[in-house]
Amino acid sequence: MSVILLVEDNEMNRDMLSRRLQRKGFEVLMAEDGAQGLAMAQSSGPDLILMDMSLPVLDGWEATRRLKADPVLAGVPVIALTAHAMEGDREQALAAGCDDYDSKPIELPRLLEKMERLLQARSASRSV
Repeated sequence: MSVILLVEDNEMNRDMLSRRLQRKGFEVLMAEDGAQGLAMAQSSGPDLILMDMSLPVLDGWEATRRLKADPVLAGVPVIALTAHAMEGDREQALAAGCDDYDSKPIELPRLLEKMERLLQARSASRSV
């Protein structure tokens, strides 16, 4: 079972997405801001992180940069989740270190496809 860290400040979004992911067989850990997400990633070592980019305390951009600068966590895939679906946002997320990008509202089949692709790639790189 893959462990997913969901970093999302909106309680309704966090609750809805976590329940949907749990029904798909994922173990879901949750954080409400970027600082808490960074701390949880360091303590739990998730298989994948879903990172809202507009977060209090430490935004998703900076939290991702710090995750990717940590040698232990650098290989953990991060998918940026944002309601800011404006031109250039995907590139900005990738430049911050995110491995992929998905816009809100979340379309679960599309997000699951991205998650599975990244989880498979990570699993393959670990077995080499």
